[in-house]
Amino acid sequence: MNQYVTGTMIKRLREGRRLTQQQLAEKISVSDKAVSKWETGKGYPDISLVEPLAEALGVSIIELFSGEDVVNTNRSFNMQRMKLHVCPICGNLIQSTGEAVVSCCGIVLPALEAEPEDNTHHLHFEKDEDEYYVTIQHDMSKTHYISFIIASKDDGYEIKKLYPEGNAEARFRISRTKFFLYYCNKHGLFKVSVR
Repeated sequence: MNQYVTGTMIKRLREGRRLTQQQLAEKISVSDKAVSKWETGKGYPDISLVEPLAEALGVSIIELFSGEDVVNTNRSFNMQRMKLHVCPICGNLIQSTGEAVVSCCGIVLPALEAEPEDNTHHLHFEKDEDEYYVTIQHDMSKTHYISFIIASKDDGYEIKKLYPEGNAEARFRISRTKFFLYYCNKHGLFKVSVR
């Protein structure tokens, strides 16, 4: 957010709720002159009023700051829209099912983009009854390791967290697995299709 609450947004939302300046002012315990100043750009609401103002206007604080209505366009889940975010400070793995602004440890995290595996990052999988046994020949030291492996399916996913100095291996149910994702803490996210 690189702007404060705009008068245009306040006016549009107030009129959308069929409130007069006086009615809005009463809801948040200010004068109607204060509301008029905000709407004409001659002043801004105090930060302590942002939450009650958003509530009175029937929007989230994010919508009020952004100047735009937040509409959920992700009406149905699709594994192809899954986004992964990894915090470089604490190692948190955060998953979203579409576009999102994700932050951790005070920084905004970009969505990871999976790359095809290379010579130093190669995942091997084999069937073992009703499971895939997955291994990755990779350094697993405290400073360079595979952090997690994901079996992505058409109806969800399975994730296995790995730890430094452990083995880069995991087992996943075969049913509906479409591809594997795995994350190297130094080189990023890799993807391998199951074919």
